[in-house]
Amino acid sequence: METEALRRLLEAVRGGEVDVERALEQLRQMPFEEMGFATLDHHRRLRCGFPEVIFCQAKTVEQVRAIFSHLAAQGGNVLATRATSEQFGAVSAEFPGAEWNEIARTIVLHQGEQGDPVGHVAVVSAGTSDLPVATEAVVTAEVMGAKVSIHNDVGVAGIHRLLARRRQLQDANAVVAVAGMEGALPSVVGGLVAAPVIAVPTSVGYGAAFGGLAPLLTMLNSCAAGVSVVNIDNGFAGGYIAAMINSRCVAKS
Repeated sequence: METEALRRLLEAVRGGEVDVERALEQLRQMPFEEMGFATLDHHRRLRCGFPEVIFCQAKTVEQVRAIFSHLAAQGGNVLATRATSEQFGAVSAEFPGAEWNEIARTIVLHQGEQGDPVGHVAVVSAGTSDLPVATEAVVTAEVMGAKVSIHNDVGVAGIHRLLARRRQLQDANAVVAVAGMEGALPSVVGGLVAAPVIAVPTSVGYGAAFGGLAPLLTMLNSCAAGVSVVNIDNGFAGGYIAAMINSRCVAKS
């Protein structure tokens, strides 16, 4: 149960709209809810600042629909990643307001009053083939409340394209750099900006890229001190970490 939902429940008890027994029944779902095939962590927003996210890969359509429904019942935004169009179809039948991003393979449901995006997270991709992973990072950071700028197809093979965005990148509180092939982009970005750079290797590349292992190792061996690395194709983690950094920067400003 999220902070706002808990506040509403306590106010309803104080106002006499909900009796104590009914409130206790709702509170029994804290901090988690057993569904048989899943155990939902309703305390995650209270602990970490954002609710549990649904990783749809390898889940059945019905499992995704059921988890989505139970998370949505808590009243906050819901994000599902690595979703299929079939899974979205089941979710949207119950939640017509759910948004499907075909490139990122994400489902997002916005609930309640949405504030204006804050701060600045920059997402940079080396090539068009990296767009699915980069877009997953964009969707994740946006649903977490960050203002996001997108800089696509600015890899080091035409480095003047990246340098033309230098001022925008330097304005960001965090930068997500997404690249496959040899994975050099994050190191270059790390040498241009003062903000933390979250490097995301992708599985894009010819045989010697080894499905993303080559760019992963390049990024781990970066000589730019401000670069950290997440797993191959994990745009969600890149966007999530960048949004966390951004929210801390906004809170301190």
